[in-house]
Amino acid sequence: MDIRENVLPCLRPYGGKEEIEALTQVIESGWWGKGAKVAEFEKSFAEMVGAKYAVAVTSATHGQDLVLKAMGIKDCDIINPTISFLTTAVVPLWNNCTTNIVDVDRKALNIDPDDVKKSLKKNTKAMIAVNMAGVPAPISEIRKFYDGFILEDCAHSCYTPGAGSQGDVAVWSFQAVKTMPCGDGGMITTNDKDLYEKLVPMTWLGISSTFSRVKDGLTGKPGYSWDYTVNLLGQKCYMIDLTAAIAIEQMKKLSGHLEQRRHIARRYNNELGHLIQIPEWTETVQYYCARVPAEHRDSLMDYLSNKKIHTSVHFKPLHKYEVTKQDRIYPVADTEWLKLISLPVHPAMKEEDIDYVIYWVKKYFEEKI
Repeated sequence: MDIRENVLPCLRPYGGKEEIEALTQVIESGWWGKGAKVAEFEKSFAEMVGAKYAVAVTSATHGQDLVLKAMGIKDCDIINPTISFLTTAVVPLWNNCTTNIVDVDRKALNIDPDDVKKSLKKNTKAMIAVNMAGVPAPISEIRKFYDGFILEDCAHSCYTPGAGSQGDVAVWSFQAVKTMPCGDGGMITTNDKDLYEKLVPMTWLGISSTFSRVKDGLTGKPGYSWDYTVNLLGQKCYMIDLTAAIAIEQMKKLSGHLEQRRHIARRYNNELGHLIQIPEWTETVQYYCARVPAEHRDSLMDYLSNKKIHTSVHFKPLHKYEVTKQDRIYPVADTEWLKLISLPVHPAMKEEDIDYVIYWVKKYFEEKI
């Protein structure tokens, strides 16, 4: 097979004229900040995931941080899994907490309930449970012995049915390569009205949004009211209409995009399953985290790179970074992450792209084994 001219990315967003038209409408409207589009997106998203309330923010990272601040969770111990993006280990540090990083299970690489039980401390006040690559975290198992606050990290599980319903609060990601991307953005979902009403002004320094004061103002008269009160400390992390406009269009395409991701995963499973360890099945296929013998992982990545196929590793364990280093061992993560290779999976891929990946993975093992 001839080597392609352009690189096939491991992950990428996929949009079109609908997103362009939606952005054009927002630009021409003159309202680019937080407004009607954000409100529409929050309402539609809450309905999709079965939550009563949704708060759109600039990123899932800001969402997690905002939740901890709104809940008053600080100066304590927070448990999180080592196979994850840096967010889950760093956000606790932003809140003057100990980031208590635990091992993962060997099968799905999700947070390991047994290690959670062993790692609980007297001052453990929260846990961040990641649905790794879209596979639901074993929160029900953890609930058998832990009744503290659980933040469900749904960055990879938009949308797996039931995702966001296991923890006390859920945070979602719309970053550029997620299943429903809009450049960057996040959503907090909750059924707690009091928490929702606290979170909304906290997305803008404790101020009620400009949009909420445009129609009637504080006086009840038409027009914009410039005055506002600030009763709590917040951040500046609200989503804007330009971003929400893209997210709304991506939401309309989500079902089709997820089916394409699942189609790619099925083909990899069926045609490469005798050569690689296929990942646990996930409805979102946010990543296709295959595993190969550790001695072949980097060699295979280099080989595919030379064939213009971009791969990645999801993820380097969090305890390997200097800022989040831990004084303990990780029997599963330290072994399994060395085998991880994420193959290309995104809705822009065509059949010939899938064929191309499968051909060169097979060719590698024919030549090396």
